[in-house]
Amino acid sequence: MATPCHILVEDNPVVIYASRNGTPKKLLPTLNRFIEKFWQERDISGENRDTPACLAAQIVVRFGYEICEDDFSNLRISLTYDPDVEYIYWVALDKTVSVWVPETAYRQDPQLGLKACQQWTPESL
Repeated sequence: MATPCHILVEDNPVVIYASRNGTPKKLLPTLNRFIEKFWQERDISGENRDTPACLAAQIVVRFGYEICEDDFSNLRISLTYDPDVEYIYWVALDKTVSVWVPETAYRQDPQLGLKACQQWTPESL
């Protein structure tokens, strides 16, 4: 079943869109492992310049292989939000990932972004 989602990176304007596999049960374990490895690599290299841009690029390229399952038409980047996404994943520079669920206001005006979403928790199902 298709479950579209966005992935956002703090301090980066790109909106990453995946048209399927966006449920927290499916996406979060893989995304959290990827983010952990990204930060380990950054810490080892001592590199911290352009972190938001680097993180967004690596989510598209490296993480994209994991979520696309060899069909890259599933993945795109934009500067606009899609009204049909079911979840929005916020990757913060403090190394955390939070999940947001669009509300009615988001559906009416997706450019409101996270301001029109409610934070998701496993208990909120």
